[in-house]
Amino acid sequence: MATNTIRLHRVLRTTPDRLYRAFVEAAAFERWLPPFGFTGKVDTMEPVVGGAWHMSFTNFGTGHSHSFGGKYLALVPGQRIAYDARFDDVHLPGTMTTTVTLTAVSCGTEMSVVQEGIPDMIPTEMCYLGWQESLVALAQLVEPNIPG
Repeated sequence: MATNTIRLHRVLRTTPDRLYRAFVEAAAFERWLPPFGFTGKVDTMEPVVGGAWHMSFTNFGTGHSHSFGGKYLALVPGQRIAYDARFDDVHLPGTMTTTVTLTAVSCGTEMSVVQEGIPDMIPTEMCYLGWQESLVALAQLVEPNIPG
């Protein structure tokens, strides 16, 4: 039975502040959030509690896009990000909530992600797969420590 909730956990070799920035800077979010085979475009990003965000993913092979967005529910720099999201497609009803918790650990940052309220039409295993791909891209963005 599907719970419409997924939970992910990673430890990344980076600081909580750098990881936090990857969620609240539009160019960074576009770079890592789309799963493999997709490009991302942020239309709106107001990273303040109650601020709006909106973006789209485009399938690079087919050119088909889907868009979604919502509001920021909690923003604690270097510690916590929570936001909701709704698909613009009426066939994917409901509101999802994503909560990201960041904790400094000896080798970097422990990150926990909980996404709740996934529409029934989207199998949770597809969400896990997409997030796993996104988290690879996130690590590639935040882990390198390039001087200067």
